[in-house]
Amino acid sequence: MNKLNKKWYWQIPHPIVMLFAIIILTAILSHIIPAGMFEREVVDGRSRVIPDSYHQVEPSPLSFLDTFLSIPGGFASAISIIFVVLSSGIMFGILEKSGMIENAVGTFVKKLGVERRFLVVILMTYLFGCLGVFIGYENNIALIPIAAITSLALGGDLMLAAGISVGAVTVGFGLSPVNPYTVGTGHTLAEIPMFSGWLVRSILCFTALSFLAYFNVRYFKRIIKNPEKSLSLGIDTDGFKLSKPLTEYRLTINNWLVMLVFVGGMVTMLYGVFTWGWYINEISAIFLMISIAAGIVSGQSGRTISETALKSVSVVAPGAFMVGFATSIKVAMEMGNISDTIAFNLAEGLKTLPLYGSAIAMSGSQCLINFFIPSGSGQALATLPIMIPLGDVLGLTRQTTILAFQIGDGVTNLFNPTLGGLIAMLAMCRIPFDKWLKFILPIVGVVLAISWITLMIVVAINWQ
Repeated sequence: MNKLNKKWYWQIPHPIVMLFAIIILTAILSHIIPAGMFEREVVDGRSRVIPDSYHQVEPSPLSFLDTFLSIPGGFASAISIIFVVLSSGIMFGILEKSGMIENAVGTFVKKLGVERRFLVVILMTYLFGCLGVFIGYENNIALIPIAAITSLALGGDLMLAAGISVGAVTVGFGLSPVNPYTVGTGHTLAEIPMFSGWLVRSILCFTALSFLAYFNVRYFKRIIKNPEKSLSLGIDTDGFKLSKPLTEYRLTINNWLVMLVFVGGMVTMLYGVFTWGWYINEISAIFLMISIAAGIVSGQSGRTISETALKSVSVVAPGAFMVGFATSIKVAMEMGNISDTIAFNLAEGLKTLPLYGSAIAMSGSQCLINFFIPSGSGQALATLPIMIPLGDVLGLTRQTTILAFQIGDGVTNLFNPTLGGLIAMLAMCRIPFDKWLKFILPIVGVVLAISWITLMIVVAINWQ
């Protein structure tokens, strides 16, 4: 291909190269940026930053050895997310081996009709968006392959599957009006009613999901017209494709039993998450229980279950590796004690800006901080004790400050290479991060524009 005709995204390096470059940059910054930290206190079992407590500490620049030590440190720190990727891969592999998922998707598409495939894409985008809004992020990892099978059955590709599922879950979770990690934590810190302002946040979330649905359909139409324009050409689809004509699909009694095991396990998981505070390790355990029970119910032998489990691990292992590698950046930042320094200086820089500019810049600064503190609740606890009083000084309502934070954290989750959950979900539908960037960055631009316009509107109306 002529260099002049190459798209900009062909210049995007391999994700491992990108992540390693960020680790090296972090090591260099630890020699340039002063080490510092905020004092923290434990309130209701959670560590919170004490406002106006930032101070410099003894420099701890990363040595050559430290830079590479951050990598195994990242894997150790992310072990729970790495394992949930492996366990969800095992569960999907055994469910796929039972034939339940293929028969369920084939029957669904047969009943609805391929001629309504654009409607299916729209409905599934909203469905996964709602899962992100009400259920959360990592809880949906195991459902991503279902979108992959459905997308291929409709005549789409794996990138469309990622747009339907990964994109929608991320938008839904990031802009959720009832997100407990960002909005809930923010409202607690700001001492305003929990999940107040839900109507504005709901309109923003629905608008963003609607644009994503439009973009997914537009991409679908483009690859139907010209398959060469698919962004997932060359990616292995083994295990995701339907193996027979749609007319032959039906659900057997055994399929229904396996589905009952799967649905029962997912309901148990969600009940545990919302009632008993279960998190990643408990979710992984439930996935393993579903795997064993589904294998037994479907009549698979111990050898078949074992071989399927190992094969499934080999499929998701690259994604699990990327989760640990991405977490190394966070570990490197902590080793150099520069995360708090970056947050403090970004906040200080906002004081010189006018009202509207400060709201947008506050959101933009959270976008940047999100790459270094990818945890929503962790970022809220680290930055909002600074941002909330700063917003008061600038004349921003606390509701507006929380929205600016939510936008900065939530929208950048769509392309944040340090976010383990995103890398994990992309791994489940086999989309490399560099190819994902080609697809998602235009969406990010539009969703950010919509979000910042909303932010300016709420500033203008003095949203309480």
